[in-house]
Amino acid sequence: MSTVGLVVEYNPLHNGHYYHYQQSKKVTGADSAICIMSGNFLQRGEPAVVNKWARAEMALRMGADLVLELPVAYSAQPAEWFAFGAVSALDATGLVDSLCFGSESGDIGWLEAAADVLQDEPAPLRELLQQELKAGVPYPAAYSRAVAQLVPGADESELAKPNNTLGLHYLIALRRLRSGIRPQTITRTKAEYNQTDITDGRIASATALRKLLFEERSLHALRPYAPAVTLDILEREWQAGRAPVDWECFAKPLMLQLMNHTPEQLATFHEVTEGLEHRIRQALTETTAPGEGCVASLLDRLKTKRYTRTKLQRTLLRILLNHTKEELSAEMLGQGVPYLRVLGFRPKGRELLRRMKTTAKVPVVTKVTDTLSPLLAMDIRATSVYALGYETPSPRDWLADYYEPPVVVTD
Repeated sequence: MSTVGLVVEYNPLHNGHYYHYQQSKKVTGADSAICIMSGNFLQRGEPAVVNKWARAEMALRMGADLVLELPVAYSAQPAEWFAFGAVSALDATGLVDSLCFGSESGDIGWLEAAADVLQDEPAPLRELLQQELKAGVPYPAAYSRAVAQLVPGADESELAKPNNTLGLHYLIALRRLRSGIRPQTITRTKAEYNQTDITDGRIASATALRKLLFEERSLHALRPYAPAVTLDILEREWQAGRAPVDWECFAKPLMLQLMNHTPEQLATFHEVTEGLEHRIRQALTETTAPGEGCVASLLDRLKTKRYTRTKLQRTLLRILLNHTKEELSAEMLGQGVPYLRVLGFRPKGRELLRRMKTTAKVPVVTKVTDTLSPLLAMDIRATSVYALGYETPSPRDWLADYYEPPVVVTD
């Protein structure tokens, strides 16, 4: 049985994701699919609109066979570590034959060539990157410029596109891990990753759909762009007071963290760099009160040409979750995922789990204990914080990692 690996967030799952799933099975010829899915907090430093079990159910009802959680240590990172964590998880299953990702270019050749040059992070790359950063260029653009100067034929504008960037880092991760997983890419069509407007009758980005959801406060507007099962699950979670969740749901606990730490203490948190702790403290004097767009107001006051909104969201998230630089060091992250947390499976996924008893390179977790790994303990705490975004969270909600079994879909 051949297996394709997909790295996903499904925030929420929409028609474009379903197309990617179908095409991935087609181009790889895979019999089964394993999804590595971000948990409750995502790569751009945002909370998921609905919790990880609900989104895992969306994936399984779409057809995915097994859903594994990408630990929060990796899920809210810049492209390099996000990709490395996800690929290390796919590789650790011992079952995944291929990885299929979406890209703006749809051409894996130039990405492979760039990955060959960049896999060992050559010294000239670091030097070029530092030059761009010192000039005040945001990190994503600085990285694209540095790579374009170093890799023959590389196009800076193509490198700067988010799915191309992630794809490049998937390929670099495969090389660093010496993985035998074969990469494939398919072209992202009709909606760009960060596109906030809708220009097609059936396909829209998750960013646009979340914007529509929070503006309209209704699921009806999403119907043309998402499978019926997505809407059913969102409706169920909404009625239960567990959705939709956004940054403003965490304004009070975030403010507590920011006000309860000195600048020197803030500087110990992951992603707080280059004196950003002082800028945060200053911005607090001009931020609106919780309930009045507090987090958005803070981000507006923090944003500069150097600090992108995504970088700042990741910074605030690490402060909210109490994640320090020491806990998320490059040395620790470079070891890859230390366990595979099962969020859900279908019948074929049950068979994959049976095979993973002998093929997996790390423990496979279906029943949680916070003593297994410091990273799993971080996931458990992140779930507790995420539950604060619910209308009336219960102890079961904030301890859900202990109570919730994997989602099982049989139809």
